[in-house]
Amino acid sequence: MSKRIAITLGDPGGIGPDICVKMAQSCITRNHIFITDPNLLLDSSRKLKIKIKINLLETVTSKTVSGLGMINVYPLKLRFKNKPGYMDPRNASFVINSIQTAAEGCMRGDFDAMVTGPISKSILNRGGYKISGHTEFLAKLCKSKSIMMLMNDRLKVTLQTIHIPLRKITKEITKSKIIETICTINEDLKSKFGCTKPKILICGINPHAGEDGLLGKEEIDIIIPAVKSLKKKGITIDGPVPADTAFIKKFISKYDVIHTMYHDQGLPVIKFDDFSKTTNVTLGLPIIRVSVDHGTATELVGTGEVDISSFTQALKVARDISKSAI
Repeated sequence: MSKRIAITLGDPGGIGPDICVKMAQSCITRNHIFITDPNLLLDSSRKLKIKIKINLLETVTSKTVSGLGMINVYPLKLRFKNKPGYMDPRNASFVINSIQTAAEGCMRGDFDAMVTGPISKSILNRGGYKISGHTEFLAKLCKSKSIMMLMNDRLKVTLQTIHIPLRKITKEITKSKIIETICTINEDLKSKFGCTKPKILICGINPHAGEDGLLGKEEIDIIIPAVKSLKKKGITIDGPVPADTAFIKKFISKYDVIHTMYHDQGLPVIKFDDFSKTTNVTLGLPIIRVSVDHGTATELVGTGEVDISSFTQALKVARDISKSAI
């Protein structure tokens, strides 16, 4: 049975609508349901001079249709007129509503997965929504934990902390939180990716993983005790290793995932490795959520130069996970 995937396009002023229009030429099917204002797509198609057809759905479960250039849309009304390339805080509610509609549809079983386009956290906050990202918002919505994992064909990288200032990271890294996070990663790698016994490598937080306490004691006091406890639970985990050597070839080939302590410790590596084919998967949720790994790129809106490869890869990953999920 085909998997139905709900798709949100992120901020209406960003490249999401252009990506959708370009994907309609060859990359989307009747099983892809876009939750957006159809006028955004029509405006984009005119600017890009790409012909599209829109099938409006009365409900998220309405029958979809296929065809060249066909886009199945569950319509939401944009609150304020969109200006392509400009992100308006007054449309923050539209962005939030689209994400919530997709997530709630997944929780009800109307969709098998959701794929999200790029948002601007600062614009959402200026619009009155105090959230630090999709990952945290979906955790609250689903009443669950959430863990950010970026992946491509060679690498999977998870984060212990996500969107917090660097100065606050050490306060958020505790033995209990590491244990809880790794346990969730271990279970999701089994249930969503078919790893029978996941192999996990964990990074230190300090240079040289603390150099035996000389450069910091978080490894000795927190991370090593957490690793010992996790091994007692039967989880295959090694480390902590220095982050500057965690991504060498022998580790990449040996481990299913490399767990890093903060956002900019692991993500620059995987994005450099293969930016266009890297996607963001949220672990810990009761639903499947995959996202592009790029931003709103307002400077590219209307130019026709947007790269759709990350979005099409996200659709593929969402489909593959939903097929293999236990």
